Amino acid sequence: MTDNKRISRLKHKLESNRRYLSIEQAVIITDTYRENPDLSIPKKRALALKNTLENIRIAIDEDELIVGNRTANPRDGVVFPESGCSWVLKELDTIDSRAQDQFLVREEDKETFRKFISPFWNNRSMEDFIYSNFGDSLKEIEKTVKINQKDHAQGHICPNVKKWLELGVPGLYDEARMHLQDCEEEQREFYECTLLVLEGARNFMLRYSDLTEKTAATNPEKYSNLSVVKNNCENLAVRPALTFHEALQSVWFLFVILHLESNASSFSPGRMDQYLWPYYQNDLAHGIIDSNEALELIECLFLKFNQIVYMRNEHSAKYFAGFPIGFNVALGGRNNLNEDGANELSYLFLQAQEDLGLPQPNLSVRLNKATSPEFLKKAAVVVGKGSGMPQFFNDEAIIEPLIKELDIEQDDACDYAIVGCVELTTQGNNLGWSDAAMFNINKVLELTLNNGKCLLTGQQLGLDLGNLTDYSSYHDLEEALKMQIDYFMEKMIGSCESIEMAHQQFLPSAFLSSVIDDCLANGKDVTKGGAKYNLSGIQLIQIANLADSLGAIKKLVYEQQLISAQEMLEELKSDFTGNPIVAAIIKNKCEKYGNDVAWVDQIGAQWALYFKKGLERRQNYRQGKYHPGMYTVSAHVPMGENLGASPDGRKAREPLADGGLSPVYGRDKQGPTAVLMSVARIPNCCTTNGGLLNLKFLPDLFKTDKGLDQFCALLRGFVDLKVCHMQFNVVNKETLLEAQKYPDKFHSLTVRVAGYTAYFVELDQKLQNEIIARTWHDFD
Repeated sequence: MTDNKRISRLKHKLESNRRYLSIEQAVIITDTYRENPDLSIPKKRALALKNTLENIRIAIDEDELIVGNRTANPRDGVVFPESGCSWVLKELDTIDSRAQDQFLVREEDKETFRKFISPFWNNRSMEDFIYSNFGDSLKEIEKTVKINQKDHAQGHICPNVKKWLELGVPGLYDEARMHLQDCEEEQREFYECTLLVLEGARNFMLRYSDLTEKTAATNPEKYSNLSVVKNNCENLAVRPALTFHEALQSVWFLFVILHLESNASSFSPGRMDQYLWPYYQNDLAHGIIDSNEALELIECLFLKFNQIVYMRNEHSAKYFAGFPIGFNVALGGRNNLNEDGANELSYLFLQAQEDLGLPQPNLSVRLNKATSPEFLKKAAVVVGKGSGMPQFFNDEAIIEPLIKELDIEQDDACDYAIVGCVELTTQGNNLGWSDAAMFNINKVLELTLNNGKCLLTGQQLGLDLGNLTDYSSYHDLEEALKMQIDYFMEKMIGSCESIEMAHQQFLPSAFLSSVIDDCLANGKDVTKGGAKYNLSGIQLIQIANLADSLGAIKKLVYEQQLISAQEMLEELKSDFTGNPIVAAIIKNKCEKYGNDVAWVDQIGAQWALYFKKGLERRQNYRQGKYHPGMYTVSAHVPMGENLGASPDGRKAREPLADGGLSPVYGRDKQGPTAVLMSVARIPNCCTTNGGLLNLKFLPDLFKTDKGLDQFCALLRGFVDLKVCHMQFNVVNKETLLEAQKYPDKFHSLTVRVAGYTAYFVELDQKLQNEIIARTWHDFD
């Protein structure tokens, strides 16, 4: 914990804050649409953002050195009617008591929402359009495929922060105005919208300058820090950032405005230690700042990252539990000279995480063969503090597949960043749509084994290709599984296209387009394919259970015939209550993924490749590529709830394996190195949208030099084996159990859920139990 009194006060205020549902912006948006019925949707969207920036209530704290937020009260959940508010109406009286991610609601806000906001947006929002036009097709596959972005805007984007800093609002405004002067007629509206939102951005900064000046005037001695803040805000409205403090403030303004425009998760700052380095160097050289002052400013920014949470509907909150807003900051990694880019700022960012231990930003470290021992050890020390961060990405595993599989230019691939949890992206030129859908391949296997019928309900969900007793060989089963995968993949792609089309129609994003190459040059909104790269990422869930299930069928049913096909099918239907011998054979007589057993691991690799090849045959709505990821967020819990008993011995409704590349908890018996060996057999071309490996260690490992050295050796092995990602929970089981009993005593306890960190006591008990059940590793 930091000994900086300012930071301690700000952190205490943040963690003491109560979350409310906020309708203030919804009122402004509704007024704008109501008063301008004849304007096009792009113009209404731009004007609504400008009106919001100029009129929404703003607030500052007297201790703040970085200011700005999308709500006056930190951590409020924003109602965003353009994208969808039908779900809000349904949950208005229950959102304060639902199992996951609660928000308090003021009675007067309920009344305003019901009388003013909801009636206007009925059948006008994107959500309404999607469900009225595509609801049947979405429902048809919902038990197998979760289609995302149906009631909120697309995030998961890394804007061109470097350009934003170098040009500032005035420079971007001048660029848009220049293009407007000689553009084609069909481009005119795009540039006019861009000018509107950039004018609003300038005024937003000036409002904070005025507010800090007024606040400081009430007690000049007490609020002396606010005079610097005032000048920073005023300067950024009229010119680009010049100092390190101004640069941090400018970065935060950028992300606040992005959230005000789109209310989406996972707008990520990217490689902050790289693009902020010149500002830090310059300030050091001119005596403007020292490292301690820079650390304080970074920690102020980290606290701001925790002031924005994302409010989802009850169903989605199960899949994205714990308010994962996804401000992903990447440190280190190769630079344009093919050297490791870790610098003094990289260490300061790690120190800020060590001091604060907060869930945001989602701090990531890029490793490679050139990573220094000093930087590696500093990252290991921070991991040992138990906040679940940093997580690690492997340049040796990631850069080459981005180039070969996605046609990313080499410079862009080497400069990759991370958005959201673990999704890979180029910086400033990519609408990666990395959270398009989640594909539950284990549900597809269930349907293949049971005549296309759900084991839980008996409902016909998939193709009737027979059941396990009808497949005379393992090869026959494989062929049927391929047909079932293809069937659901085709339906999934059609649904993804429908969602993208709706986003283009309802949620054009002029401000975001101004900070994504090549939208301004092309005069085309980012939702319509204006970016340099246009990708869509689909998550395959969950390869460990699939490998274990198919491995059990292959070995025990077809090869050794220890279990008959009829016996296996009956046990699946009875949830392993009929013959305990079958469950015992599955548990003890068949190897499991995660233990360095090549034949089982290769089953996982085989089906990951099949899924990847199926995606690459298709093109998204923006004429870009589909590509796979292997991470779950918290979807392994609700997707497990939708799944009957599986041939790996898992009982009905139990969670699937966490992460995406992680073994099923409790089955990885041979230690962390064996886990890495298994994961290394999954081709990296199958995780170009991101892969996720969770491991858990006890805190005592990090208390000795020997333990730290062992951990660093594991990280070196991770690099050498070309595994794409790895992250850690460092906590005692007893601590988690105690936190379940006495949550008020553990309000600051953070854990790694999937590709993100959350407060443990804010998670639903089912997810808490799953985290507790994960395997603990050591090096003995």
